[in-house]
Amino acid sequence: MTAPASLRLAGGRLAALVWGRESAPTWLALHGWLDNAASFSRLAPRLAEGLGIRIVALDFAGHGLSAHHAGDYALWDYAHDVLDALDALGVAQAPLLAHSMGAGVACLVAAALPERVAQLLLIDGLGMVTTESARAPVQLRKGLLAHRRAPSTPPRYPDSETAVAARVAGGATPIDTETAMPLVARNLETLADGHVRLRTAGNLLKPSPVRLCPEQALAMLAAIRCPSLLVEGETGILGDREMAARARGALPGLERRVLPGGHHLHLEPRAVASVSEAIVAWVRQVPRESGPRGGQA
Repeated sequence: MTAPASLRLAGGRLAALVWGRESAPTWLALHGWLDNAASFSRLAPRLAEGLGIRIVALDFAGHGLSAHHAGDYALWDYAHDVLDALDALGVAQAPLLAHSMGAGVACLVAAALPERVAQLLLIDGLGMVTTESARAPVQLRKGLLAHRRAPSTPPRYPDSETAVAARVAGGATPIDTETAMPLVARNLETLADGHVRLRTAGNLLKPSPVRLCPEQALAMLAAIRCPSLLVEGETGILGDREMAARARGALPGLERRVLPGGHHLHLEPRAVASVSEAIVAWVRQVPRESGPRGGQA
């Protein structure tokens, strides 16, 4: 497969990887929490070839090669990364290909600014992590106290293999070595003594002071009007969970595909082909006026 091009956007604040011809219709790809643009390194080339599109995969702020900032990394703040990237690319409206946390960000943008989103193609993620309204004071306390503590030192490892092993052993969701390798490789910097450390912003590991409550999250989903596809892994994070079922029911016209694989099924070598096939088939059957868009504004 052709290696992706590298791109800097928003005055250099955001880094991205790009697959496909520059003149092709543009899709924006949004990764999950603690991941980066390499999350799409196995899926994007297939979609770029199969659909004749250009995929620009962002590193969200604080992730990968993008700039860090002080303070909280609230979910809705990432919406500015999406909008800044679209503006920098000169794209008025684009499909959003989004995994996990990125799917939550994509849903917020589609709900609030429907004119910017042509389609939602969500991978093992839908809606947002929420806090019941009665628990809001407890969540605020956790967030405020955590953000007043001194930032932790990024982990150091003797080599990249050890860093990958640490991601496999300590990830928030199960992931195998082959799947984790592209994510870890993009997130490492080499130090003067030959060791490597993670680039990830330390504040990403601190609890959010404020989250949407379930009712707010469901209202966001109910406001979405663009064609939407959800591809879930059989052993992913959604499944039969009550909030996942409520979220699927809230998004009008959502189409769902459940495929073999885990939370990172779009990056798993044995699952990515079926993910690509499902997305290509869905895009081709969506009415033409809702098909891949995102050309120049």
